[in-house]
Amino acid sequence: MTDAGKGVLAMVGACCVWGLAPIYYKLLAHVPPLELLSHRTLWSLIFFGGVLGVQGRIGLVPKLVLSRQVWAVALAAFFISINWLLFILAVQTERALQASLGYYIYPLVAVLMGVVLFQERLSRGQAVAVGLAAAAVLTLIVGLGAAPWIALALAASFGTYGVVKKRLDVGPVVSVTTEVVILAPLAIFWLWGVHVMGWTGFVGRNLGVFGSDLRDSALLALSGPLTATPLILFSYASRRVAMKTIGLVQYLNPTLQFLVATLIFTETFTLWHGLAFGMIWTALALYSAEAFRQDRASRRPRLHVPHATQATSHKN
Repeated sequence: MTDAGKGVLAMVGACCVWGLAPIYYKLLAHVPPLELLSHRTLWSLIFFGGVLGVQGRIGLVPKLVLSRQVWAVALAAFFISINWLLFILAVQTERALQASLGYYIYPLVAVLMGVVLFQERLSRGQAVAVGLAAAAVLTLIVGLGAAPWIALALAASFGTYGVVKKRLDVGPVVSVTTEVVILAPLAIFWLWGVHVMGWTGFVGRNLGVFGSDLRDSALLALSGPLTATPLILFSYASRRVAMKTIGLVQYLNPTLQFLVATLIFTETFTLWHGLAFGMIWTALALYSAEAFRQDRASRRPRLHVPHATQATSHKN
């Protein structure tokens, strides 16, 4: 198998893990979101640290912490923790359908952020795609009487995370490891509070699930490899596969989330949802077609016409 083929398989694997992750978080729906987020942070740190240790690159983490880029890493850590918390909350409150919508909207939000923050120009097809996404959100607001805040917040937080990461010149595993290093003290503080101090948090009952049940403890520990493995697969794929292919395969993630929400969790899918998702899928089709068109145009060889040599005539 070629490197490109292996890259595509790695990307499909990453998207399958991300897309089926709601099933995992549903199994831990009785664990309060902040406690689950804290465990995800700490177990991710352990797993990422082990990976970098095996690779002999663990020393890059303290270097990044002590560098000027640490503030950008801290900002990225803030937005990815918000994104993780919102996703957990969406699954636990039977809004997995909104989560899938958020990750469908994300590529179009990224396009819009490129225009606003980096003065990138929108082609006509991209402008129509972004407009359709806005129309889809308005459709849900009108039809359901409420804005899909979780979907919008997921798309915005992940989009902002991507903007911050764009300015970092370090590899994804090193940067994410440093992000969870920064978040780890908060996670430890929260778990200390619920286990030692008996905090009840915002749920009105005692917390501290880890250690009280073997199944729950094993599932919580699994959050580390569940977070790290798809990122490593994504990193592997991104070095071997064209970006347009990665962009298209990534739609597998929200598609699987959508199927899990509707077929397994049996969340309500109304006519308004159908209209909104139809607009989003159409927008993504336009966006993908435009991306292909631009990619083909950039690869098309340009004809260089040599300047005509003009002979000078001398009149006697």
